[in-house]
Amino acid sequence: MNKKTRVLGVLCFGISAFGFAQQQAQTTTLQQLDEVVVADSRFELKREHSGKTVIKISKEEIERHQGRSLAELINTKSGIEINGSRSVEGQNLGNYIRGGNNRQVLVLIDGVQVNDPSLVANDFDLRLLDLNTVESVEIIKGSASTLYGNAAATAVINITTKKASKNAVSGSFLTVVGTNQSQDDQNYNGANFTNSATINGSLNKLSYVASFGNKYVDGLSAAKSENPEKDPFSRYNTRLKLGYEFNDAFEISAFASYDNLKTDIDGFPAPTYTLADTDDQYVSKQKRVGVSPKFSYENGSFQVNAAYTKIDRKTISGSGSTSENEGETYLVDAFHKYVFNGQFHTVVGLNYGKYNSLFANEESFSNTDPYLNVVYVSDFGLNVNLGGRLNNHSEYGSHLVYSANPSYSIALNEGYAKVFGSYATSFIAPNLSQLFGYYGANPDLEPEENKTIEGGLEFNTKNGIRLSGLYFNRNEENTIIYTTGYENATSDATVHGFEAEAEIEIIENLQFSANYTFTELKNGIRLRVPKHKVNAGLGYHFCKNSYASINYQFVGSRTDTNFSTFMNEELSSYSLLDLYFSQKLLDNKVKLFASVTNLFNEDYFEVLGYTTKGRNVNLGLNINL
Repeated sequence: MNKKTRVLGVLCFGISAFGFAQQQAQTTTLQQLDEVVVADSRFELKREHSGKTVIKISKEEIERHQGRSLAELINTKSGIEINGSRSVEGQNLGNYIRGGNNRQVLVLIDGVQVNDPSLVANDFDLRLLDLNTVESVEIIKGSASTLYGNAAATAVINITTKKASKNAVSGSFLTVVGTNQSQDDQNYNGANFTNSATINGSLNKLSYVASFGNKYVDGLSAAKSENPEKDPFSRYNTRLKLGYEFNDAFEISAFASYDNLKTDIDGFPAPTYTLADTDDQYVSKQKRVGVSPKFSYENGSFQVNAAYTKIDRKTISGSGSTSENEGETYLVDAFHKYVFNGQFHTVVGLNYGKYNSLFANEESFSNTDPYLNVVYVSDFGLNVNLGGRLNNHSEYGSHLVYSANPSYSIALNEGYAKVFGSYATSFIAPNLSQLFGYYGANPDLEPEENKTIEGGLEFNTKNGIRLSGLYFNRNEENTIIYTTGYENATSDATVHGFEAEAEIEIIENLQFSANYTFTELKNGIRLRVPKHKVNAGLGYHFCKNSYASINYQFVGSRTDTNFSTFMNEELSSYSLLDLYFSQKLLDNKVKLFASVTNLFNEDYFEVLGYTTKGRNVNLGLNINL
C-alpha cells in the first residue's frame, strides 16, 4: 500500500467504515431494479411493469440538492426545461416540457391537484414550494389526461411531502447561507438565506408533520442593466399534516398550509415600454386545506381527496397603482381501486373541480369527470395500461379522452429489457383569464386538443445499469396563442423529439447519470425551448458519510422575443458546471454541505434582458434528531 492510499484510508476511517460504503452501493443498485412507481397507474407497480419511463426523484437525491429550489432539481431531468430557474430568484417560471407550456403541465401535491385559476395558465407556481418539505417526486412525461384530467397534456409532476416518523417526536432543522451574484459582480457577500424546521412523529394511531420554512434572497436585479438595483425575494411556508388510523381498514389524513411569496420585479414603463429597473412588486399568498379518508379491504380500497385553495395575488407598480387577482379552487376526487387475480389493477373514479376568479366580475367554470383505468400485468412479460375519461366541462360540454399503453419485458439473468409504446389524447379548456381576464380576453376560444404517440426501450440490470430511450410525437389542435389578444391558431402544431437516459455504477460507490433531449417543432415557433439539452453527473461516496458530486448541463440555442422591438432573436447556447460536497457527523445526525454553482461563471440569458446567476457558493447545516 503506497503512502497516498494509506492517508486516504486513515481519513475515511476517522469518519466512518469502508464496509458500509459497499453495503450502501449494493442497496442503491437493488432499489434501482426493484423501484416502485405510482403516478402512471395509481398503483405501486415495479418499474419493469410500467409502460412509461417515469422519472423518480428520491429522498436521497433531494437531500443532495439542499439549498436549491424544486424547479432547479426538476430542471436536471430529461425532456424538461424549467425556464427562469437559473435567473434572479423572483423570475417567473416557464414549464416547457416536450415543447409544451405551463397550462399543459399538471402538478399534484400528495395526490391532490394544485393550480391558480387567476393565472393566465391556471398552473401552479413552483416558486411557492419549499424543497425541504418534499419527500419524493415522480414525473410522467406525455399525456396522462385519462387519470388526471384537464391540463395533464405534456406532464404530471407528482410531489409527495415528508412523512411522519415512527418515533413519538423527531425533528429536522436546516440552515443555508450563500451568495447571490451575477457574472459581473463576484463579491461573495452573503445574500441568500434559507431556514427550515420540521417536527414530526407518531403517537399511537395519530401521526403528525409540522413544518416551517423561510427564504430570503437579495443582491440581484431582475433586469440586466448597467447600474442595476436590487430586487429582493422572500418566502415563508407553514404546513401541518395529520393522520389518524382508526383500524386496519379505515384511516383519514388532513392538511393545512399557508405560503407567502413577495418579490421585487422590473417592468416596462411608459413612454418607451422597454424593460427597465422599476420599483414594481409582486405578492402571492396561498392557503390550502384538505382531507383524505381511505377505506381499505382485501384487494381493494376506496379513497376521497378533497381540497380547497384560496390565492390572493397583487402586482404593485412603482407609481403606486395595484392590480389584484383572487382565485379559488374546490376539488373532490373519489376513486375505487381493486386488483383482480393479482393481474388486473383497476381504478374507477369521479373527479369534480370548480374554479373561481375575480376580474371585472367574478367568473367560474367547473368540470365533472368520470374515469376508468385498467392495468394488466401478465406472468409472461406483457403489460397493458388502458384508460378513458369523459370531460364534462360547464362551458364546453363533453369530450372523451383515452389512452393505450402496452409494454413487454423480457427477463434477463441480471434484470430485464422492456419495449413500450403509448397513444393518448388530451383536452385542455381555455382558462378563466384567457376567457374573461383584463388583457386580451376572448370568450369565443376553443379548447386545445392533443394527440401524443411515443415508443421506446429500457434496459435495467442488478449490477447498476439502467438505459432508456424513446421517441415522441405530439400533435396539437387549436393552440391558444396571443397576438393582439388570445386566439386559436389556424394551423396545427406538431412537436417531436427523442429522450435518452443512463444510470451506471461505473465502479463501487461511483455513480454516473446522464440524459439527452432533442425537441423540434415541425410547424411554427416555440419560444425558449432548446432543441438540444444535456445533463450529466458523477457522484462518489468516498467513505460512509462523505459524498461529492459534479454536475454538468448544456442548453442549446433557443428563440426568444425582444419586447423592445417585438422581433424574435436567437439566444446562444450555454454550459454550466456545479459542484457539491457533504459530510455527515455524530452518527448521521449532523450534515455539513457546500455547493458551487456555475463554476466557470458563464454569462448567458434564459429570458432575453433578464439577469441570470453567475458563480455562487452555498454553505449549509442540517440537523436530524
